[in-house]
Amino acid sequence: MHTMGYTTAEYGAVSVLVGANSGAYPYGNSLLVRGTDQILVVDPSLSLVRAAPPADVVLVSHAHEDHVAGLGGYQVPVHVHERDLDALRDRRALVDGYGLPSDVVDAFDESVRDDFHVQGRPDALGFGDGAVFDLGGRTVTVVHLPGHTAGHSGFLIEPDGFLFVADIDLTSFGPYYGDVGSSLVDFEASMRRCREIDARWYGTFHQKGVIEGAAEFRRRLDAYVGVVERRDATLLAFLGEPRTVEEIVDHRLVYRPHVAGPHVRPVERRTAVQHLDRLLGGGLVAEVEPGRFRAA
Repeated sequence: MHTMGYTTAEYGAVSVLVGANSGAYPYGNSLLVRGTDQILVVDPSLSLVRAAPPADVVLVSHAHEDHVAGLGGYQVPVHVHERDLDALRDRRALVDGYGLPSDVVDAFDESVRDDFHVQGRPDALGFGDGAVFDLGGRTVTVVHLPGHTAGHSGFLIEPDGFLFVADIDLTSFGPYYGDVGSSLVDFEASMRRCREIDARWYGTFHQKGVIEGAAEFRRRLDAYVGVVERRDATLLAFLGEPRTVEEIVDHRLVYRPHVAGPHVRPVERRTAVQHLDRLLGGGLVAEVEPGRFRAA
């Protein structure tokens, strides 16, 4: 059914509040979870700004603007992983986490404030891996899945068997680990952890929505992991002759050539360095002279 800016889909006692364009950025898919004692919302998206459903507590998977745009509608306890707590409490810390060039930071901060309604939540509380929120007859357990951000977390909702994997979103774009606090190594470990969790439903914040069944989820997750493997292969092929990091940035591992914006080079640089470090550690790439790298 259509309800003021989002569509509601039911999975047991979990309602997925599907944002515009199937939750494609800047929108997203929030959750509403009902227990006998409390109602909980996960990741209030832009679609909830004017239509926030009542809740007693809010959980945030990680401190990115699209996941907290609807937070202003909730004057209730808000929780996020302790490693993303500063960025949720202070909008400027959230903005700084993107590592953008200094000449565009203020403009991006204004966009986060004006377009995503982010004001910061100094009252936000931190949780750790395995924390349990008991709603009465229904529990929500934190599954720390770092890599996208340091605090990025999923939530396992029982007895429904619903695992919300947030921005491990299974899109063809692939894993994003281009922030200052991102980690390719952690992201890969988080994908392995997701693969080991048996659930009935797996919910993503963007586009792909809810996948039913562990076998189908794992099939899609393997394809998503494959994007990282393709980036490795692209880099190794490019390093058939010695290259600098800036040449790799120009070649692009993440964004297509037509994509423009001040975020592109910083993200490409952080991504390239992480792939280089891993390939150097595995002996697949060598630094043949200072600052120049070649496939071994």
